Amino acid sequence: QVELVESGGGLVQAGGTLRLSCVGSGSIFSINTMAWYRQAPGKQREFVAYITKGGYTSYTNSVKGRFTISRDNAKSTVYLQMNSLKPEDTAVYYCNTADSGGRWPWGQGTQVTVSS
Repeated sequence: QVELVESGGGLVQAGGTLRLSCVGSGSIFSINTMAWYRQAPGKQREFVAYITKGGYTSYTNSVKGRFTISRDNAKSTVYLQMNSLKPEDTAVYYCNTADSGGRWPWGQGTQVTVSS
């Protein structure tokens, strides 16, 4: 059973930056395509970005050019660098596998709040 622990969220002003981290227990972390998701109040969880085990990345249109996903397989960690943050980025951010909308148990997430 893989456990995911997200961290790095906080309250920032519009235009600010945050770097999220997600640590996964278990050796299978490094062989999976990993993704970040987010859920804003009153909305469904949505995909943000993914990264393959080899480092190929893809982003949802609303974050392209502002967010960067990366990973350190040796540390079983995936990151999300978020620049030029907007109020509409406010959400709880989660990581999970990219397939099936996330195959592992969801972590607690990390809250990102962007003030205008």
